[in-house]
Amino acid sequence: MQKKDCFFLGKIVKKYSFKGELLVKLDTDEPNLYEHMDSVFVDLRNNLVPFFIESSQLHKSELLRIKFEDVDTEEDADALIKSDLYLPLEFLPKLDGDKFYFHEIIGFKVEDKSFGHVGIIKSVNDSTAQSLFEIDRNGIEILIPMNDEFITKVDKNNKTIYVETPEGLIDLYLDE
Repeated sequence: MQKKDCFFLGKIVKKYSFKGELLVKLDTDEPNLYEHMDSVFVDLRNNLVPFFIESSQLHKSELLRIKFEDVDTEEDADALIKSDLYLPLEFLPKLDGDKFYFHEIIGFKVEDKSFGHVGIIKSVNDSTAQSLFEIDRNGIEILIPMNDEFITKVDKNNKTIYVETPEGLIDLYLDE
């Protein structure tokens, strides 16, 4: 299993007990979806290693208390602290309507109501306060905020996102 085939689930933040239990900070709005997993991939030195889960339960709402098989001591647990957890993409819950996961829309066309064809989404920048579509238009990068007021329709079947951006936004990138 490779990272490109997986999604980031969370990070092991600390030990819970002397019996090898760990606490995981989940990167999700719905932690209860991941309370009863059978296994997970742990990123150990840039390799995804499968770990089987003996037991798990939510702990203080946003943490998952987890006990892996064959992790029975504090030393075993120490070796896993600060490791990232991943699950295969097919474990992501399906989203309805215009909702989407960032990885799903890579390669989608972007059509603006006034401007017309903008380009192809090459990635999503979510390191800023507002996530941005990073769009390639014949080698020119165009950034459009992923704002619900701008997105008018997501057509998953035709791999197209329709937007209505403020006048002049797209032209900012083209007037050079």
